[in-house]
Amino acid sequence: MSNYPKSSRNTVKRSPKRGHYDKETVYQILDAGYICHIGFTIGDQPYVIPNAYGREGDTIYLHGAVGSRMLNQLEKGTPVCVTVTHTDGIVLARSAMHHSFNYRSAVLFGTARLVPDDQKEQALFVITEQIIKGRWDEVRTPSEQELKVTKVLAMKIEEASAKIRTGPPKDDEADYELPVWAGVLPLRVATGEAIPDPAMNQALSVPDSVNNYIQGSTASKSVL
Repeated sequence: MSNYPKSSRNTVKRSPKRGHYDKETVYQILDAGYICHIGFTIGDQPYVIPNAYGREGDTIYLHGAVGSRMLNQLEKGTPVCVTVTHTDGIVLARSAMHHSFNYRSAVLFGTARLVPDDQKEQALFVITEQIIKGRWDEVRTPSEQELKVTKVLAMKIEEASAKIRTGPPKDDEADYELPVWAGVLPLRVATGEAIPDPAMNQALSVPDSVNNYIQGSTASKSVL
């Protein structure tokens, strides 16, 4: 799998050794999440908006209402910066200034295009499967009216970089003699027990997609 080209936009400047430009690493970070933050400008005003996403190859799909100010602006060809971050641990150092986080992050650059009507349902499938794999086949698919009032954009990833920190704290040499506890507090996302909708009028078991998600969350390991 190839690398993304390095440029002034995506080159990691702070702690460059933590930077990664290979598509495999970027994809792994994207595939582990389903909420991104979308950065763009309207005039001189910057905005950063959280949104669900789905990845298919080198394309990120975003969706919302047809009246969405963000989507309407991005459709015009406004440059987009999309970020996804996972926090894997709190790094507790001996000094306040050396506290940090263990994390995995990806920063993507590109421009978005409107997904045509005949491809819209496939894009929504990708977004749904990004959230919970297998859910699309368990539910009612979108109606014509729902598709009509929904806008979907596709952003081809033109440039990207990942940044990853792992391991213990890194203190000043003199501080290692201080009587201060230091280490890493691991963090991970975990699911609770599925709560059925009280409006269900049938006794239905928890579907496979939900059970598989719970089992995958329980089995997942933190990256320290």
